[in-house]
Amino acid sequence: MNRRNFLFQLSIGPAAAWLGWSRQTTLGFSKWQQLAGERSLAILENDDETLCKTKFDLAVSLALQKKPINEVIVAMGKSFLGTDYVAHALEVSGEERLVVNMRGLDCVSFYENALVLARCIKLNRTTFDDYRKQLQLIRYRGGVIDGYLSRLHYTTDYIYDNEKKGVWKDVTGEIGGVPYRNTVSFMSTHPENYRQLKENPSLVEKMKKLEEEISNRKKFYIPKNQVEALQSKILTGDILGITTDMEGLDTSHTGIAVREDGVLRFMHAPLAGARVQISERTLPEYLAYNKRQTGIIVARPIEP
Repeated sequence: MNRRNFLFQLSIGPAAAWLGWSRQTTLGFSKWQQLAGERSLAILENDDETLCKTKFDLAVSLALQKKPINEVIVAMGKSFLGTDYVAHALEVSGEERLVVNMRGLDCVSFYENALVLARCIKLNRTTFDDYRKQLQLIRYRGGVIDGYLSRLHYTTDYIYDNEKKGVWKDVTGEIGGVPYRNTVSFMSTHPENYRQLKENPSLVEKMKKLEEEISNRKKFYIPKNQVEALQSKILTGDILGITTDMEGLDTSHTGIAVREDGVLRFMHAPLAGARVQISERTLPEYLAYNKRQTGIIVARPIEP
């Protein structure tokens, strides 16, 4: 994708999504330009503040504030379609700080950005500072940055903490989920994979204690062989954590549930070398395709 097409897709992404264009639709550049009102967006690819403002401007033009939070999340998520996957998007040198990167996304920062933008839109707080405040609230335990361990690293911990903050509700058990007996330990047993743990061995024992606390919580999941039967209870805009049988991990992937023409699919930042996309397979088919994926956890965003 060249720069011109990148900038233009960025400008019309939410509009195209909201107007119901299929992701397979192929229209000429000039027609897309007309659809978007021939809006010219002078955006630098490395300017997150400008990119953030662009998202908010488009939300205003589409009156997204009047829409339910789940629909706004999907619209914002679709505005990132085609964005490159970037592994370890939040890992930077130095002390723990709020990292903003809307130009390249991993599976967590993708849904995180869609959720944060949607909450800002619904709250009618749409400055870059507002975005940063919401991002910090959601990404850190209690919304407070207090070192590396204050960041919510495990999905089940992320869901638990944000339910306490009123961001969403874990509805997995309510919609047919079964107890999820899971022990997280991957970070403390593989500190060499994490710069902060490798450089600060004293954090490893603290991480182990945190993992024990997470593991002892009551959790639910929907086994993947039951997702098809229960899929009518999953709403577009629900945030999904995909559980795994990998030792020491609770989930291996995350994304957003999307319904297109009544069909439930999965919107996500898939893997290195790929881009944000909506799965061609249905959600049950997507889960069945990967043998290590065992099911899903469903977090339902709450109106702010």
